[in-house]
Amino acid sequence: MDGGSGLNILYVDMLDAMGIERSRLRPSGVHFDGVVPGKQVVPLGQIDLPVTFGDPSNYWKETLTFEVVGFKGAYHAILGRPCYAKFMAIPNYTYLKLKMPGPKGVITIGSTFQRAYECEVESCDLASKVIAIEELAHIRVEVVEQAPDSNRKVGSFEPAEGVKEISLDS
Repeated sequence: MDGGSGLNILYVDMLDAMGIERSRLRPSGVHFDGVVPGKQVVPLGQIDLPVTFGDPSNYWKETLTFEVVGFKGAYHAILGRPCYAKFMAIPNYTYLKLKMPGPKGVITIGSTFQRAYECEVESCDLASKVIAIEELAHIRVEVVEQAPDSNRKVGSFEPAEGVKEISLDS
């Protein structure tokens, strides 16, 4: 649940796990920030998928448009405001509940605090790895720029100006 997101996001690993071919993706003109720290995300494409909440006795099914991103995430998907609007759902982040009307009463979807914590830790770990990879790439560029002159002979010694010779054996 991400009430701050204006998009529904699906990670490509989940698309693959569902057995959906990437050829079903259609082009997406969307670019967005905030999923990967400090980076703008360009989705692989978008896809419409049926989403069902509830159980066989009380359920609601709608088709949602997902932006498919080509990197790992701590979640399978992120449901944003477009999902909430279509299902008329209300998220309660304190209690980790999502409630919406159903044909036979309120449909309540929930999670545990333990699972939410695990996802948060995994999400932070992934973000740290992304930042570390970017820093490593930057360091590699700096090292190449600061590399010594390759024309210089290895092991050669060139004295600085104003060197005074001293006899070591007297």
